Amino acid sequence: MLFLSILLPFLAAVGIAIASHSLRRFNLGWLVLSIPLILFGYFASHIPRIASGETLTFLMPWIPTYGIDFSFILDGLSLVFVLLISGVGSLVILYSIYYLSPTDSLPHFYTYLMLFMGAMLGVVLSDNLIVLYVFWELTSISSFLLIAFWFHRKNSRNGAQKSLLITMFGGFSMLAGFIMVHLMTDSFSIREILTTLPEVSNHLLFYPAMACILLGAFTKSAQFPFHIWLPDAMEAPTPISAYLHSATMVKAGIYLVARLTPGFGGDVYWFWVITIIGLTTLFWGSFNAVRQNDLKALLAFSTISQLGLIMTLLGIGSVSLHAGVADPELYALALFAALFHLVNHSTFKGSLFMVVGIIDHQVGTRDLRRLGGLLKFLPITFVLAVIGSFSMAGLPLLNGFLSKEMFFTAVLSVRELELFSAASMGWIIVTVAWVASLFTFVYSLILVFRTFTGAVKAEIDERPPVEAPIGMLISPIILAVLVVGLFFFPNLLGNAILQPALGTMIEGGAELAPRIYAWHGFNAELWMTIGIILAGSLAYYLLKKWRPYYQYLPSTWSFNNLFLWSLRTYEGMATNVTHRYMNGNLPSYFAYIFTFFILLVGGIWLTVGPIAISFSGDAEISLYETLLAITMAMAAMAILFAQSRLTAILLNGVIGFSIAIFFVFFRAPDLALTQLVIEAVTTILFLVCFNYLPEWKPETLSIRKKVRNGLIAFGGGLMVIIIGLAVNSYNQFDSISSYYEDSYELAGGRNIVNAILGDFRAFDTMLEGLVLFIAGIGVFTLIRMRQKKGAEPREDQ
Repeated sequence: MLFLSILLPFLAAVGIAIASHSLRRFNLGWLVLSIPLILFGYFASHIPRIASGETLTFLMPWIPTYGIDFSFILDGLSLVFVLLISGVGSLVILYSIYYLSPTDSLPHFYTYLMLFMGAMLGVVLSDNLIVLYVFWELTSISSFLLIAFWFHRKNSRNGAQKSLLITMFGGFSMLAGFIMVHLMTDSFSIREILTTLPEVSNHLLFYPAMACILLGAFTKSAQFPFHIWLPDAMEAPTPISAYLHSATMVKAGIYLVARLTPGFGGDVYWFWVITIIGLTTLFWGSFNAVRQNDLKALLAFSTISQLGLIMTLLGIGSVSLHAGVADPELYALALFAALFHLVNHSTFKGSLFMVVGIIDHQVGTRDLRRLGGLLKFLPITFVLAVIGSFSMAGLPLLNGFLSKEMFFTAVLSVRELELFSAASMGWIIVTVAWVASLFTFVYSLILVFRTFTGAVKAEIDERPPVEAPIGMLISPIILAVLVVGLFFFPNLLGNAILQPALGTMIEGGAELAPRIYAWHGFNAELWMTIGIILAGSLAYYLLKKWRPYYQYLPSTWSFNNLFLWSLRTYEGMATNVTHRYMNGNLPSYFAYIFTFFILLVGGIWLTVGPIAISFSGDAEISLYETLLAITMAMAAMAILFAQSRLTAILLNGVIGFSIAIFFVFFRAPDLALTQLVIEAVTTILFLVCFNYLPEWKPETLSIRKKVRNGLIAFGGGLMVIIIGLAVNSYNQFDSISSYYEDSYELAGGRNIVNAILGDFRAFDTMLEGLVLFIAGIGVFTLIRMRQKKGAEPREDQ
């Protein structure tokens, strides 16, 4: 059943693609909605079993020789993600039914969405690194299709291309890391690897593998400086943004880091790299969100910031796996907070994306400069925006407040960390976290008050919008209820789902998991929150005075421009290289082909050492064979100096007929007859075809080109001779010819050649005949097309 849960979305995608024309008369979204609902019900039914410590497994061999199997596990950590994937997926599909226009290609949309859902389930349930990688890249491909859904828009195509290039670059790096991990642990099973990795931490490949894997995780989760693809991906329809960029795809990198923390956690570089990158992403995302005028762009940078917050918690929490840590429970809280905020972020950010989609759908714009006073027209949407934004800002009575307080507890704990010289950096980490949270508070206020309060713009007042239909409001309302409900009943989530997830990341994690409280007294964390509210409110009040200073930041010095410059540079280099060898000159193509052949064979020859060549077992060469070989050589050389096509064809025929005579000398009359027939037909065809070609004017080459071509020809011929002699002298294995000597007993044929062609190689011969049949159909079609074209009057006549 576990394997079927992954297979179900793929089967649905295939079914939609096949029956798309028949399903056009139905509202396809209602049919597709059943898939994530079924999956959510199935996974939710296993919550009690997982909470009790059980793990569901599935194993089906794929490539057992290399240890690659379809191995899947459902444990505490994967349960968190599959519930988000299926649960938020259900709400997104329900929302899309009312959001998308009937003119949109709904079969394509839901096909891509099902592919993505199945790929994400495969990522978080896979216990085999190679299978995980296959699903990982499938998420990149399917998200590319989803982001470019409105492909008629140039920005959609560019955003999809950027996300694909960056995430696949990270994916290739991650694959290299997986291979290095396999070389260290001799296993592709994640569970086996996590128990073995701490024992091989001194291995030469340990840190390169760590770096490659983290690169893949950072690119997928939009960590600095790879965050640049996420804002451009906002060109996708809002349901896609709500699904991919708040709850699922961007969490894949988070999942990978969390899953591999038991193997790499406790290492100094794992701690510092993840913590520093996470903090930098947290600050940079919140800092840039304030300057955005497009609501989806604001949410994009806020997503980047929140992902950085979760990554920071994973970095700090990894200290709990170090043997020398004095208080592992203190740092296990950071891992617990990462999981808690992961869920909270999916609820409030998914709701906010849907709110922005409602604004765009009902008003016709997402530009803050054209919005204002929407509270009068969209009161329910306003309430949803307040709940989502204030939870993102970390205000009380909302779930974001609880996980943000845990985040402050985690960063404050670094000041007391004696390992890794972290205590000296403690105040810097706390300061960056507080300033980033201050910007988060400011852009949350911007999203609410600049959109819904203030004067109503004239163009909105002329065409007043109306509240969205109830079908479009159901999904964000459910998420908003979860935002509020998780504040008042957080331990329902904590005990049933988060504790088992923590248990998969750290030994005894279920016992180390804290109970979640809203009130801890007037501690440092609360004073930090009060300071954010006071300073953030003042900063929002003075926003018009300090926001213009953003324009003084050098716009040309950005990672986005660096990416575009790199892309243009590589495209230019590729164009120049391509134009050098794809020049339309056939001799140049042969020169490149044979030069590569010479370098490849010669390089291998030099690498493996001298090739053994022996003439001891060869038969004597007769006078007739010598004369025939000299004749063929002279004919081949004479072709080079031929002044007409007829002469070249005849000389080529001399070579072919001489080969037929060789077969006669070697007592192979059937081969000689075949060669004679083929050579005669080929020569006649050459003569017929060349008769219709324009007059041949031999190309005049410079001395330099003649010398170059001569050297290439000599080198290519020499390599062929060496290969032939080496193969002839190779006797490490018994010849297989003795097997075919029993052709009569094995195949019922007295002629060994016929038996080989008709029985031993029957399938191969059949395919060759099929190829000739297809080629014949092609030729026949071209002739018929030419006849029909000739029967019609041409326009230029």
